Amino acid sequence: MLVDTDGNAIGTAAKATVHGPDTPLHLAFSSYVFDERGRVLLSRRAAHKITWPGAWTNSCCGHPLPGEPLQQAVTRRLSYELGLEGGRLDLLLPRFSYRAVMENGIVERELCPVYRVVADAEAVPNPDEVGEVRWMPWKEFTDGVLGGHLVISPWCREQVSQLAELGADPLTWRPADPADLPPAAR
Repeated sequence: MLVDTDGNAIGTAAKATVHGPDTPLHLAFSSYVFDERGRVLLSRRAAHKITWPGAWTNSCCGHPLPGEPLQQAVTRRLSYELGLEGGRLDLLLPRFSYRAVMENGIVERELCPVYRVVADAEAVPNPDEVGEVRWMPWKEFTDGVLGGHLVISPWCREQVSQLAELGADPLTWRPADPADLPPAAR
C-alpha cells in the first residue's frame, strides 16, 4: 500500500516492483518478540532477500495486504516467518518512518508502525525469510545497538533508540493508542 507523508493511502503496487532506487513511501510494520524474561528475539534476514540480505534485525517485518488490518498482518507474518502463533500484541510506535539506502542503491522507504509481541514459544524460522534467530536480553541488545557494537538493519537501529526511551523493561512499556496510527493503517 503506497502512502503519502501524512499516512493516507494513495494506491497499491506489487512488492517486487516497489523496492529499487526510487522506492515510494509505503506501509509496513516491524515487530519485536519478547519472552516472559524480557529477552528479545532477533532474526537474521535470509541471504537471498532483496533488501539487507543476511542482516540481523528485529524479530519480524512485513507489509500488510491491501485492506488487511495491520495487527492481522503482524500475526500473519509472525506465523509465516517464525512459526509463532498467538501472544500479546501491542502497538508501541504508531508513526515510525524511515528511509535507508543500501550500497547497491536500493532504497527502503517505509511508514512502519512498531509492535511488541510477548510470546513464550520457540521460533521455527522459515528459511525463505529468515537465516537464523537468537534470543538476547533487551538491555544487552540496546546497549550493543546504542553503543555501536552490534551491526543491525538501519530501521532496527532507529527503532531501538526510540524504544529505549519507553523504559528499561520492555514488558512494562505502555502501549500506544491505535488512533495514532496513520490513516492507511487504521
